[in-house]
Amino acid sequence: MNLSSRARNLLRDASQTLRSAPSVDKQRSKVVNEVVAWCEAHDIELGPRLSHARLQLDPELLACIDETLIALGEPPIAAVLSGLTTAEQAHLGNREAKSIREKPRDRRVLASFPAVAQRPGLTSRLRDVLDLDWLDLDLDAFGVLVQVENLDGFYAFEPTMPALAIWSCPLVLYRGDRHYGGGFARVAKAWAASARPHLYLGDFDAKGVSIALASGATHLLLPSREDLAERAHAGHLPPEQQRYQQALREHASRLPIGHPLADYLDILLLEQRGLRQQWFGDVLQGVPLGASVG
Repeated sequence: MNLSSRARNLLRDASQTLRSAPSVDKQRSKVVNEVVAWCEAHDIELGPRLSHARLQLDPELLACIDETLIALGEPPIAAVLSGLTTAEQAHLGNREAKSIREKPRDRRVLASFPAVAQRPGLTSRLRDVLDLDWLDLDLDAFGVLVQVENLDGFYAFEPTMPALAIWSCPLVLYRGDRHYGGGFARVAKAWAASARPHLYLGDFDAKGVSIALASGATHLLLPSREDLAERAHAGHLPPEQQRYQQALREHASRLPIGHPLADYLDILLLEQRGLRQQWFGDVLQGVPLGASVG
């Protein structure tokens, strides 16, 4: 039998407490009984440490448990498996804790970069789409983060528009789905600490603007207000997105007078019309999302 994650956590917490106390008493419970059963199964003598009501943990007992774990090829008590990849868990022993491991795609992002070389057997393209570990990105090398909501729009995106000309070396990433969303969220969090611009290119509807706000984006990439108003359509604002609209109304109420986003939100919230990204056209501009218009 293997110790469950809960049992290992109990022993790890006790080990921390034992740094400043000679022993730790644990009331009998399901997880304590699991530790007791495991010790008995591996001939670890509990003796007077065990009573009907409690189990007393001390450094000698934890050392015996650790020695047995290591002999079994299991990670020691101090090892934290949560958040590790399967390969990283393997370095700590034979135990694979799938429920708490870092999933293979948790750190992956889909990025678009200028093509750097012709690859044999592949048609030459202006840009390469790369599946990367976000920790391999040097975020300081980029002037602006461009988050693209729709996968087809991401594959077609060319960062040559005038709206991006003021920034050097844009980092173009797919917003992600169940495959890439976790990695992008980590990039967005790290990027926010730099206070550099984060542009969102996605559907201009209640859900899209809400996603942009939740991701920490500083600007929306949109057509001019006049062009968007001309093209916007009620069919591009699905009825099921009503649940996002109250939060957007509250956001709009906090914008200062004359803020450019307010006029755009009128199309969504007053006229109940939206516009999908594929209908934007090629001429876009950055519209600030927050109170600052910089």
